[in-house]
Amino acid sequence: MTGSEASRQAILANAVKLATVDGLDGLSIGNLASSLGMSKSGLYAHFGSKEELQLATVETAYAGFRTDVVDVARAAEPGVPRLMAFVGAFFEQLRGDDLPGGCFIAGAALEMSAKPGRVKEQIVLFQNEFVSLIEEYLAEAVEHGDLRKDVDVPAFAFEVHGILLAANSAYALSGDHTRLDFANGLISRRLDELAA
Repeated sequence: MTGSEASRQAILANAVKLATVDGLDGLSIGNLASSLGMSKSGLYAHFGSKEELQLATVETAYAGFRTDVVDVARAAEPGVPRLMAFVGAFFEQLRGDDLPGGCFIAGAALEMSAKPGRVKEQIVLFQNEFVSLIEEYLAEAVEHGDLRKDVDVPAFAFEVHGILLAANSAYALSGDHTRLDFANGLISRRLDELAA
């Protein structure tokens, strides 16, 4: 990685943190420059516009999600262990210092839902991938005999996704780790109820 690429990655990591607190619309080259102690012109060398900065920030946040959450889940055994590895890794990412305002994609999805454009389109893609992963892991759990054959996978995925979003909101508002533990236990109990 060149010095310029490393500098860009450091800038974007900071942009992700800022956006979880100030929102994507609140993210500007000016406030990012101020938080980094850089000049605006220095940032314009990396991003030509606010929209380009937002798009790069969304991509960086989701790349972090893939590394911290999806890769952890992929390394687990298929079926319920993989789903629970996904859930556990999602909560571990929230507990870290990189997302002070909670899940980036969850916050950005609410904020940009009524704002058409390239940024919203990118968030929709990532949000859909998030839900598709949950469905994939649940379908694997049915195929591996961990869950009953009659489980409605899309409906159960919607339920799991809702629990993750609720846990994210509760934790972001309170900073109380027990909210994440409660949600983890709730998903585990629902899986037990639907066990084969």
